[in-house]
Amino acid sequence: MLYTPLSTAAQTAYAAVRSASMLDSVRSVASLPGSFSRKSVKGHHYWYYQTADLTGKQKQIFLGTDSDELTAMIELHRQGDESKTHLRQLTRQAIAAGCPAIVPSHAKIIERLADAGFFMAGGILVGTHVYMAYQNYLGVRWHAGAQTVDLDFAHAGRNVSVAIPSDVTMDMGSEIEALKMGFVPVSSLTTYIKSDEQDLQIDFVTSTHRGGDTPVLIKALNATMQPLKFMEFSMEAPIQVTLLAQRGAITVNAPPPEKYALHKLLVYGERPQDMRVKATKDLDQAASLIEYLAENDADLLNETWLDLINRGPGWQRRALEGLKALRKRHPDIDTNALG
Repeated sequence: MLYTPLSTAAQTAYAAVRSASMLDSVRSVASLPGSFSRKSVKGHHYWYYQTADLTGKQKQIFLGTDSDELTAMIELHRQGDESKTHLRQLTRQAIAAGCPAIVPSHAKIIERLADAGFFMAGGILVGTHVYMAYQNYLGVRWHAGAQTVDLDFAHAGRNVSVAIPSDVTMDMGSEIEALKMGFVPVSSLTTYIKSDEQDLQIDFVTSTHRGGDTPVLIKALNATMQPLKFMEFSMEAPIQVTLLAQRGAITVNAPPPEKYALHKLLVYGERPQDMRVKATKDLDQAASLIEYLAENDADLLNETWLDLINRGPGWQRRALEGLKALRKRHPDIDTNALG
């Protein structure tokens, strides 16, 4: 088998983290990163909110004199700090129990974009980090395909049929700069790279549009994204999964596992022949998820497959090419649900 079940203790610990993280993801004053301070001048008490700007310089914002409303807001913020500490403790307990975690530097990037509102603005985490997150979500540990150094983020963009309704806006470039990790954009502005760690990069993708593969600006994010064929398939009906790291838990939007798996077959079928030798990770990830789904929800896997191949001859041809390659690489996997 390409996976083994996590222990009952690990699955229970993850369930506790997920519940706490979902509550924490409701953004309010409790989530603000700064702190409150009170100053007394001639017997009067004044409150200030202190936080760091994008350069790291501390600044203070005057809030007003003592009032019941301010007192309630400050108490809510204090409770939020306690909640985050509790969530971090739960997360570390889950990791100690055997739940897979992501590396700290990657968690820092994902958390920054989450706190800035990327996922609330319709963003979706895609790529291998989602495949890794499925381990805890499904209660398993993968045996292959879980190595990555790239971070892939997506947004439905102009494809409103798969977009997550939201009025949240942000500035992607400013948030990445605020990480102070040395990321710089390439000429297309769809990828950020590091000169001192060239294997680590951040990619932004979206579904294709009338402009073909011309990068498109997503106004809600002030971010430029690279259109990819068939990307809309994995962005339909996103779910929420929780990633674990020593710094805490991060809840993100993600493709449903069944769509992620079959999208990998499409990706393989879309690759030129001379690049398919390097695409074994796509097949390993698809095989792991298909094996799990065939055992646990074959009907869902079959319904998703039929949906895919009925979208047109181009979709069907690529999916069948990917399936053929998967059966050759993993002949023992049950693929009966795929015809």
